[in-house]
Amino acid sequence: MRRDHWQRKIAELDPETQFEEISRLAVYHEFPWDYQQALSFALFRTYAVPSIGRLLFDTGEFVERTQKRHDDTALVLETVLSAGIESRDGRAAVRRMNQMHGSYDISNEDMRYVLATFVVVPQRWLRDYGWRDSSEIEIAAGLRYYQRLGELMGIKDLPEDFAGFEALMDAYEIEHFTPDPKTRAVAEATLELLISFYPRILARPVEVFSRALMDDRLLAAFEFKRPPRLVVALARGGLRLRGRIERFMPPRRTPRFATDLNRIRTYPGGFMVERLGTFPATMPEITQESPTA
Repeated sequence: MRRDHWQRKIAELDPETQFEEISRLAVYHEFPWDYQQALSFALFRTYAVPSIGRLLFDTGEFVERTQKRHDDTALVLETVLSAGIESRDGRAAVRRMNQMHGSYDISNEDMRYVLATFVVVPQRWLRDYGWRDSSEIEIAAGLRYYQRLGELMGIKDLPEDFAGFEALMDAYEIEHFTPDPKTRAVAEATLELLISFYPRILARPVEVFSRALMDDRLLAAFEFKRPPRLVVALARGGLRLRGRIERFMPPRRTPRFATDLNRIRTYPGGFMVERLGTFPATMPEITQESPTA
């Protein structure tokens, strides 16, 4: 297989009608590690909005059960994409998200901002650290995918193009990013989970490396100390070097899913998408006969 095998396959597809297939090839074959990192940072950014971060803190889920919330989020989102938005499992995952979100007073503006981070942050990550930039077809497909997901989530007034999502995300952060003890607690709990994925001896370097990748706006919102310029340069330069090396690697023949990673620890025997996430006392837990592997 040539290095551009999947690029040529993607170029043959229509982003308006085959956006899911294009997204699957990009996420699971072309950039699996990059998308995993970028989407994690996308979610991390949302904690800096007080109305979001405070809610996550008050539920206790992202502070007291950080690993499970991480796993639930990754598995719900992956089920939608891997199974297909319109499939039985995909719709079940979307329904699970809507049930969780519907249990709390979340504004349309906050929901729309979170969706915008999913659209924008991965593309900026690939631009800065990927082994290649996303193609126009890949960007268009990702845009259409999240627009459809947003529609099913009942999010109103979605931007019509990528530039609109970029403008929305940046403006929302400028207006709403504000230091808050609760948002910082959620961010610190998430960083602690990230550090736990690596050997204990690397705890400090991983924590500093993570802060080195954060922009000034995000650091200020969490009141995190910015690492020295040399550390920032080394961290970001290291990621760019990784991308250059990956250009010479063969294309991935088999897809790489979140369930393939040892970071998903909560469900060693498989999971049921209907049981993922939180179930407030007023919501009966939905059951399913067979687990999803």
